[in-house]
Formats: sequence, C-alpha cells, structure tokens
Amino acid sequence: MLIVDSQVHIWAAHTPARPWPAADPNLPAAHKPQPITAGDLLREMDAAGVHRAVLISPVFEGARNDVVAAAARAYPERFTVMGRFDPDAPDARAIVASWQDEPAIRGVRFTFHRPHQRPWLVEGQLDWLWAQAERNNLSAMLLVAHYDLPYVARLAERYPGLRIALDHFGLTEGRDESAFADFDQVIALARLPNIALKASCLPLYTNDGYPFRRLHTYVRRAWEAFGPQRLFWGSDLSRLPCGYREGVTMFTEEMRWLPARDLELIMGRALCAWLDWKV
Repeated sequence: MLIVDSQVHIWAAHTPARPWPAADPNLPAAHKPQPITAGDLLREMDAAGVHRAVLISPVFEGARNDVVAAAARAYPERFTVMGRFDPDAPDARAIVASWQDEPAIRGVRFTFHRPHQRPWLVEGQLDWLWAQAERNNLSAMLLVAHYDLPYVARLAERYPGLRIALDHFGLTEGRDESAFADFDQVIALARLPNIALKASCLPLYTNDGYPFRRLHTYVRRAWEAFGPQRLFWGSDLSRLPCGYREGVTMFTEEMRWLPARDLELIMGRALCAWLDWKV
C-alpha cells in the first residue's frame, strides 16, 4: 500500500547565519528542541512504512521555504511542498509567481486560526492569491477553526477551481468532545467538491491511548461525508503524541470497517491525485 503523509514539518536550527524571527508573540515555540531534518524524516518514514510526505515549513521559522524546497529537490520521489509566505511583504506576489518555476512547490499553506492571520481569510485580503492559485493549478492547505469554516465555504464557492484541503479536521484546541463540539461545521463542507479533509494530527486531540478509538467515530463520519477521494491521512509528526508507526496503524490495522480500496485512497493515492503528484 502506498502511504503518503499529508503533513510533516522539517526545519533548520536558529543560527546567526539563518536566524528565526525575533521574539514575536504571534509565533509558537519550536515543536521539538532539535530540528527534524530531511535525513531524520527519511529514516522515520522508512521505519514506519511511509513512502512520501508533504513538507511544510513550521510557523516558528518564519515565512520561508528554503529547507523544505531543498529537501523536495533532493528527493522528488519522496517529498513535495506546500509553500508559505508573508502576504504583507512587499514581494509577496513575486514570491507566489516564482513558484511556477519551482516544481517542488504544489500549493500554499496558511494557519488562519492564528489571530494575526485570521483577517487574511475573513476580510478577503487574499483574493488575489486565490485567483492566481486557481489559474496556476496551485492547491491550498488551510488550518481554520470550526467557527470560521463558513468563510472557507465562501472561498470554495467563489473559486470552484481552487482545491482546498482542511488541516487536522479543523481542530485547533481541546480534547475529545470539547475538540469536536462543532464538528458538524466540518461535515457541512462535504457538499463542496473542491474541499477535502486532512485526517492529520488527530491523536493530539484525544485523551485516549492507542489505537485512539474515541477518534474512530469522527473519522467514520468524515469518510461517509467526503468519501475516500477527499480524505487524506497525515501525521503532523513533530506534534504527534505517539510513535510514527502507530500514527499509521491506527488507520491501516485498527479501522477494519474501512474497505481495502478506500483505505488505499485515504492513506495516499487520493492525496497524490489531488496534488497531481504522479505515482
């Protein structure tokens, strides 16, 4: 079975030669004390049976793609990239335009649940980006809190050619029932064919232990609503509160109600088709 991780962060250390942003209250702390490098990730993937991964620069590094793009260029069969940039930067539009000449980058990623990024979604400040992405076949991966999902629906309706994948089931805080209290807002998005759902980072949002059975009901609802072609497994490895292999087998071995063909789509083939990443 082809297994493709829909989200992993790798990064480089904070150094004088390549500093992270200065102290910024909008940015979180590093996920781990030591960076996860491309080499580290490849070893983890091989041990867990993961064949490919979508790389995303972590927010705490700032809006940059140098590390992830270099990894994807070095290992194009293993990695691809969702790019990040600062829309307020004077060269923002030039950066996005340059991605047309960067085959490693297949789209854009934003964390709109963060207060300083939320206006970019809810106030329509990125309409130029969505129009350009739709024209240039760039997809979007967005982390949006459940209460803001109507804005995502509006975005998908306005740009029907823009492929949008919602990160982490739209989860941003809480555990179990509190985390999923407004999950109906997620399910409501299934009516829009250009919205998909990433089943990524889910173990972080439960107090349950492996095989995380409290999560299975929500995965089943997502599968029934979106279908296997629009449901993508992922780990968000640097925040995963269990082993990488367990993040895989909670789906491949423990969700026995998933038909084999659907499981193959969810674990990687559907994501590759969505991103036009040839298998």
